[in-house]
Formats: sequence, C-alpha cells, structure tokens
Amino acid sequence: MAELIVRGGNRLSGSITPSGNKNEALPALAACLLVSKPVVLRNMPRIGDVLRMVEIVRGIGVEVEWLDEHTMKIDASGISGNEPDPDLCSRIRASFLLAGPLLARKGAVVLPRPGGDRIGRRRIDTHLLALSALGARIDVSSNYSLVAENGFMPAEIFLDEASVMATENTLMAAASAPGETVIYNSASEPHVQGLCRLLSGMGAAIDGIGSNVLRVQGGSLDGGIEHTISPDHIEIGSFIGLAAVTRSELTVNGVRPEHLRKILMDFRRIGVRTILKGNDLLIPGDQTPEIQADLGGAIPKIDDAPWPGFPADLTSIALVTASQSNGTVLIHEKMFESRLFFVDRLISMGARIVLCDPHRALVVGPTPLVGATLASPDIRAGMALLLAALAAKGESRIQNVEQIDRGYEKIEERLVALGASIEKVKDWDGKERRKKF
Repeated sequence: MAELIVRGGNRLSGSITPSGNKNEALPALAACLLVSKPVVLRNMPRIGDVLRMVEIVRGIGVEVEWLDEHTMKIDASGISGNEPDPDLCSRIRASFLLAGPLLARKGAVVLPRPGGDRIGRRRIDTHLLALSALGARIDVSSNYSLVAENGFMPAEIFLDEASVMATENTLMAAASAPGETVIYNSASEPHVQGLCRLLSGMGAAIDGIGSNVLRVQGGSLDGGIEHTISPDHIEIGSFIGLAAVTRSELTVNGVRPEHLRKILMDFRRIGVRTILKGNDLLIPGDQTPEIQADLGGAIPKIDDAPWPGFPADLTSIALVTASQSNGTVLIHEKMFESRLFFVDRLISMGARIVLCDPHRALVVGPTPLVGATLASPDIRAGMALLLAALAAKGESRIQNVEQIDRGYEKIEERLVALGASIEKVKDWDGKERRKKF
C-alpha cells in the first residue's frame, strides 16, 4: 500500500485547476451504456473510481478509449453481458449506476452489493423502489437480480429520499421509457444536472433541471454526441480549505460560481475570505481566520444538507479548516453516522475537538498541529488529513492513500507544484521505494 510522507509548515502559492466532477463522471460513463453509438466525454478525471468503473464496463464488452489525458470515447454497441464482475463492483459504490442502463439495454442485470466509502449505512432501497415503479422485477435473495424484459414504462415516482445516485439511476431508466416520467423529491446537485444535460443530448427531454421535480420525456435515445464534465466543486472546496490551513494565497482556475454559493458562504462563516474574479477563485494568503458567531454571540453551526445546502463531502474539510480558525463552531454531519469518526486522528495531532455523538463535533481553534502517522479511512477524510498534515509542524505519514487517489487526481504532484513537501512511498516485497515530486 502507498503512503505519503508530508512535511508540514510550508506556505504554498500559485494556481491550480480542478479536475472534472467525480460524481458526474461516473453516472455519465454509466449513461453511455444506454446508446449503441459512441459518446465522447471530456474533462474526465483520471482517478481511481473512474479507472475501476472503466474496468467494470470493459468486462461486459464496452469499448473505452482514452483519446487524450482527460477525454474518453465510449462505444457500448457490443455489450456482451449483464453480470459485471462482482469483485470489481463490490469495491466501488458507483457500480450500482449500471442497474438502469443495463436493464434498458439487456432486459436484466445481476449486481452485488456496491462498495465505496464506509461512512455509515448507505441504503439502496430508493434505487430499487424507483426501478420497480418503472416496471423492473427485483430479487434480492442473494445478489441484486433485476429484470425488465419489456423495458421500462413511464410512471410518477416520489423518491423516499433525495438520493443522488438513486435519482441518477431513475433518470437513466426514465430516459429509455417511452412517454413522460415525473420524479418528485429528486436530488438536484450539480452532478445530477450534468447527467440531465448528457441525457438531453442523447434525445431525452428533461424539464426542471436543478429543481426537485424532474419531468422526463423518454424513448428513443442516440449517441454520437460529446459532453463535458463540470469542474468538481468538492475539489474546489478542498483547495479553499488547503489555502486557509496553510495560510497560503492560491487561485483556483475555471470554477463555476453558481456551484459555490453555499460553499463560499459557509467557509466565510469559519473565517475564510474568497474573491471571485470571473471564473477564477482567489483565496488571499494574508488572512487570520476568525469564526463568525451567530447573533448574540451564539456558537455557529456548519451542517450538511441536500443541494443547494452545504455538501456532505466537504464536512471533513470544513472541520479541519475550523480547527485552524479562531473561535468555536459546531460541525453537524446529518447524513452519515460514521463520517466524523476520523476526528480521533486530528485529536492525536493536537486539535481541540469534542465528538459529541456520531453526527456532531465541537471544534475549538486555532490549535497548533504536530505531525503524526495517520490512516486514510475514506476519500474525503483522507484529503482532510492531508490538509492537516500540510498545516502541522513536523513530518506526517498518511497511509492507505489509495483512498485519496480514488477521488483526487495526482494530488501529491499538484500540491508539490504549489510548494508542498510530499513524498510518495510504495512498499511491496518488503522494500520501501520513494517517489519525490
């Protein structure tokens, strides 16, 4: 397994460009299985989860060609199977996004329980209920066996939770169903909007993009199109936190300001000032972050919520950032009951954090951090620990960095280009080998 050796305390400077949105890239790749003509996807992040998804679809006969570093052509005309490799699928949660497209193309699919980050219970009931409403028969006695011999039929569907992936699976299934499907209580995150635009390019008519009610006129879909993945607003939020904890001036190039409204608002609440210059975002380096108390001096709260609320995937980053800001803030992670369990690593580095319960942490800052040996439990906590290591005095070792690589492309190389001191270590056959960037 790979490790990062991080020597903290350096101020960084320069500009960085966000990768394509991981959570748009994965459903976009799945949606290409709906059509028999090639689709070109641009700004695809070359990250672990995307590479694994490519491996899965290649295993069922889909041709995937990288045209350049971040452009991919997908040809699903020769799909030969409907049972993707169970071992690969069990390692990535996005594998369940193949349910809708494979049912539409093959009439049946067998999928194992999906993998992904262990941040709490992540139910797939909403997927199954929606696909069932569209006409699929489901057997969950062992793996998930779904059948829709005659394809999908339009329906009115109220999702029992505003699940992003369930909305995406429902959208892909509805796009193949002849007639109008209405999806109530749908998710509306930027990556869901991106999938809607891709499906619209394939021939579906979708009304209500960006809202919680989607009307989909489905039926005949076609490929032969190109689609560009949006910049990853979660990665942009991570870079805001990076600049804040290292007291660095950084510019994030090519952002979508409309995707950042709540993110910028809540970082401002924990004292981080940002400046939008067109589609570039400047984080000044001359800041002394001060947490803004609520009216009457009450302790403020950062809590995640479905879009357009603060993204759950930035909770870990906000928590580390708050540990280096002056004041007290309550971090309330409403959605996943295990995401905050990484705070014990931060406490070992010197952070003053009280884990009130699985969903709430009280953060008192600023506190000097010291280097430590850490393990990355999931993508976002891994990135948060990397930020803490870069802010800390001394050397840190971050283990299990494959978790970070699943969601952040070549992150150590990109941060070294800004002035960070990071080495990547790989250990196999009992030997340590180092790569310094």
